[in-house]
Amino acid sequence: MEVEWVKKFLFLLIVLQVQTLSFSETHRPASDICATHIILPGPKGEQGDSGDSGEPGRTGKVGPPGPTGLFGEPGQVGEVGRRGKIGPFGSKGDKGDKGYPGPPGLKGAPGSFCDCGRYRKIVGQMDINIARLNNTMRFVKNVIAGVKETAEKFYLLVKEGKNYNAALGHCEDRGGSLAMPKDEETNALIAAYVNKTGLSRVFIGVNDLEKERQFMYTDSTPLQNYSHWRPGEPNNAFGGEDCVEMVSDGGWNDVECHLTMYFVCEFLKKTS
Repeated sequence: MEVEWVKKFLFLLIVLQVQTLSFSETHRPASDICATHIILPGPKGEQGDSGDSGEPGRTGKVGPPGPTGLFGEPGQVGEVGRRGKIGPFGSKGDKGDKGYPGPPGLKGAPGSFCDCGRYRKIVGQMDINIARLNNTMRFVKNVIAGVKETAEKFYLLVKEGKNYNAALGHCEDRGGSLAMPKDEETNALIAAYVNKTGLSRVFIGVNDLEKERQFMYTDSTPLQNYSHWRPGEPNNAFGGEDCVEMVSDGGWNDVECHLTMYFVCEFLKKTS
């Protein structure tokens, strides 16, 4: 449309120019009419200022994917992962051959004379002192220290927050182990112990660290005759619940071993 309009404008301009020339020649002297008039183009104008930059064009279509690049250099070796669980125990090996008998020992020194009456009196007094000491120790355990006991074991609630491995080591360093309730009577005793102390949960000596879903006591005996799991437990809810806690009502729940909580140690009574 703009080109057609320009053409029409130029045509009108030429027509007007011709009419003007015709009018001029009609009213000029005869001497001027014969003169030759040629319309020449004017000189070239100066260069105009640069126009403003136009608006950026629309983003073009995404081109086809380029060829696959070369393989990059191998990355650095990552950190060593966590140590995996110990595999199941192997079968028991065959009994070895009987060894050769050793050489006879040296002859012992002759025995000394025993004043039995005197020693019996000393031993009797020692028995009395030991009985008094036992009564004192029983008072300390049950009243002051709060130790609980059954016919075979003592139980001590340790009020030091530790993770499972640290709690296990704490009990072993003192000649015991994490408490292993293997019957309802013992489980109820520990639960009452925890509840009376005002705690909500404690570590006990049960875990499946060696093999997933096969919980065992810390003395490597399986849970064959007794367990006290809460409803829906064990569920390994967070993917790493390999240790066990007891809550104040006596129920068991599998938890992560890195958690920090109080725990109960058990100690075997020494028989004379």
